[in-house]
Amino acid sequence: MAGALQVSPSPAVRLELTQRGAATAGRCYQCATCSSVCELSTPEAPFPRQQMLLAQWGMAERLSGDPAVWLCHQCGDCTERCPRDARPGDVLQGLRSTVIEALAFPSFAGKLVGNVRKTWPILIALPWLFWVLLWAAGVIQIHANEGGYLHAFEDFVPHGVLYAVFFPVAGYVTLAAAIGGLRFWRRMGEGSSRKGSFLSGLIPVVLDILAHKTFGKCEKITTRRWGHLALFWGFIGAALTSGLLIYAIYIQHAEMPLPLMHPFKILGNVSAVLLVIGGILLFTSRFSTHKALIGSSAFDIFFISVVGLVIATGCVVEIARFVLPATPAAALYTLHLGVVLTLFLTFPYSKFAHMLYRTLALIHQRVIDTQQKAA
Repeated sequence: MAGALQVSPSPAVRLELTQRGAATAGRCYQCATCSSVCELSTPEAPFPRQQMLLAQWGMAERLSGDPAVWLCHQCGDCTERCPRDARPGDVLQGLRSTVIEALAFPSFAGKLVGNVRKTWPILIALPWLFWVLLWAAGVIQIHANEGGYLHAFEDFVPHGVLYAVFFPVAGYVTLAAAIGGLRFWRRMGEGSSRKGSFLSGLIPVVLDILAHKTFGKCEKITTRRWGHLALFWGFIGAALTSGLLIYAIYIQHAEMPLPLMHPFKILGNVSAVLLVIGGILLFTSRFSTHKALIGSSAFDIFFISVVGLVIATGCVVEIARFVLPATPAAALYTLHLGVVLTLFLTFPYSKFAHMLYRTLALIHQRVIDTQQKAA
């Protein structure tokens, strides 16, 4: 006789989901309307009906290895049509934050960001204070020109100091993200058989992400696709600009700052414009146009706020160097460096980690689908 399935509901998990904006999960009575109307749900992976049930039961362990939690793009289609106003999109959004925390390495960092409704002042203030302390200790100093302005921000924070800070941070973030991603990949593989290589799934998924093709299937909130796409390419452009600047400094021996019409400068400015456009589209969609369809928890608001601060301070400091005396311009630059450092350090634990876990879930699902079609 086969052993009975052991179900161990966790009231603590249900309480945690409530605090993360998923309190409406209890309203679900399993009519399956959400799975029926979702354009992203497939016969092989129908969601979010099952995930709503698991959330009601508080089965965190099952959810932490469930790719369907990440296949949801929070389109709002299911939320609009749900007869019980259970808001499945918001529930899965809350589930994703708990999964990120469950997979986090080190675990205390995941808990720190996961509890952001209380810890956000620490996450914002400490990286900024780090730069203030470097300034107070004389590690970074203002070297103004004759007019009392900064010719370039290197005259305040030398490139060597930036490398000494951000290269180790990038190494730490890469390690933490890799461990979390590996944990997730292993949990998804439990009880399922993948066919084909990781690379065979990676290439089509990356091509899909570059155009946000899957996101385009969402019916109700099309502006979110374009906002995400603009933000995505804006960050890629900004990262590419940073790499090209290193090439310009150490290989071309170019004088900094670069002229406004320099190709690298143009790329950086275009990237900034994309970031601004993407940020505006996502902000207005979430908090105005589609507010009724998209819930916002502290976890989401923190990430949106940090991204907004990175964009806003980055644009402001670009202007400040020309219009403000050296000291206030330097002060604004430390604020910018602080929020950039916050964004970097919280990448494996904040909503930014969607980039990692959603990609892995899409690859897993593509490999599973390939196996099922071949069977």
